Amino acid sequence: MPERESRRERTVGDLLRSATTHLAERPESTPRFEAELLLSQATGLSRSHLFAWPERLVGSAEGAAFDALLARRLDGEPMAYIQGRQAFWTLDLKVSSATLIPRPETELLVEIALERLAPAAPLAVADLGTGSGAIAAVLASERPNWRLIATDRSAAALAIARENFRTLDLDRIAVLQGTWLDAFADGRLDAIVSNPPYIAGGDPHLARGDLRFEPPSALSPGGDGLDAIRAIAREARRCLRPGGVLIVEHGFDQGAAVRVLFRERGLGDPRTWKDLAGQERVTLGVAT
Repeated sequence: MPERESRRERTVGDLLRSATTHLAERPESTPRFEAELLLSQATGLSRSHLFAWPERLVGSAEGAAFDALLARRLDGEPMAYIQGRQAFWTLDLKVSSATLIPRPETELLVEIALERLAPAAPLAVADLGTGSGAIAAVLASERPNWRLIATDRSAAALAIARENFRTLDLDRIAVLQGTWLDAFADGRLDAIVSNPPYIAGGDPHLARGDLRFEPPSALSPGGDGLDAIRAIAREARRCLRPGGVLIVEHGFDQGAAVRVLFRERGLGDPRTWKDLAGQERVTLGVAT
């Protein structure tokens, strides 16, 4: 914030106007909304309170906290990391820089799993690379009969997932640290779901926007971006019961390659769904 503003008492209205102006210079932002969220976080006041009392003076400690939050946002840090929360499906999840930020595209994977798998059966479903636990949490909350196993190789990510499961009263979700399907016995799973890293190494998007702040290993496996999906597909048939399914999210231009990989690994009848932007996004294959 400008130095002259920090030397005098500032009101809610002062801070919101100034922050909105600064945030408007950023692409793809919602300046007023973000300013209100940040000031609410710094002061502990609701957005409705801020709207009703713009003349309220903001104390120096609260003002300094707001300035620090605003500086992070102006540097491009995602709002989800600044607030430590992200909405996904019907849930409010804790996130951190150790986890990906759950995105709307991944809700398509959840929709397909809910539609294609028997709702009342006691299915064993593994969520590989769970991160914040978003996919496993939604499936467990929507299908209490299913037995969810959430895995990740990152201990820091699993700590966030466990916290989310406890907060949502989903402690029945089993949590395993490991790489993809290494810890699973043969023929024990009815379904495998995953949003693995799939961005090609060297993709310029990795150095732009929100992706700059997300864990690199959760975004890209390097190479052509398909190594993680290859590793999962290679072991999926071994771990799935006959008729079990593998459902993965992938890049918009990877659908054809993923279908080939699935067929090569004994996952028949591969089918790909498009996201709301009309891009191929999620592929399902059946263990034969």
